[in-house]
Amino acid sequence: MQEEPEDYYVGAYWGPRKETALECARRTELFLHMLTRCDPSFTQWYHAGRGFPRELPGWPVHPEVAELEKLLLKGRHRTDVGKKVIEDMGFGRMMWNAKEEATNLDLFCGAYSPWSSPNYCLLKPPRQGAVRERLLCEPVLTEVLTSMATAWDPDYAMASSSEMVDQVEKEGGEVRVGWLTYLSRRLGTLPPLPAPVRIEPVGALGWLLTLSPEPMTASNPEHVAFTVRVRELLDRAGLIARPKAEPLGT
Repeated sequence: MQEEPEDYYVGAYWGPRKETALECARRTELFLHMLTRCDPSFTQWYHAGRGFPRELPGWPVHPEVAELEKLLLKGRHRTDVGKKVIEDMGFGRMMWNAKEEATNLDLFCGAYSPWSSPNYCLLKPPRQGAVRERLLCEPVLTEVLTSMATAWDPDYAMASSSEMVDQVEKEGGEVRVGWLTYLSRRLGTLPPLPAPVRIEPVGALGWLLTLSPEPMTASNPEHVAFTVRVRELLDRAGLIARPKAEPLGT
């Protein structure tokens, strides 16, 4: 029986940050522009909507600030009763780049409520096919993570499989460590890390840690053990735990 492929994704996360739809659109434009240099499949994205041409995966996304601002404004959260905009819950938008074997892109930005989920940018490669094989290699993922870090200035970002995260993460909300991990300088000072971890600066924003030049899988006990070891070293340096929102009424 053939083993199911692991569910890889690239995710960037940051805490409450009050930004307008225009500011988020500028970040989205930069990110989409940088993505085009990572892989040919990232040159055109689509979004949902009524009446799009059936030969296309959806309505084409035009990566200009004005158009992206309109898309983000349509993705605002609203109350169930009265459909009033919830200002501090930011903007959300999902995109994809093909009808089949698509890469999905999920954005949630501009949220500044301490009670909302973190802001994030998630990119999920296809579960199979040639595009997946191209994307799940260290040089491409390095470019994708660098693009995310540059455009969104997150607290952290990582490329990993959900299965690996399940085995390594100890508490929800903590900084996740993966095959590749980006850490903002805001988190603290990076400790010495064992070989073969490669550490590279991402401008003046933070560091990109590459645990292995080859894909790291949750099905390999050595990969899991090494990722856990790196997480523990980062935790001792104070880079893993994230502040929690205070309970209501305190």
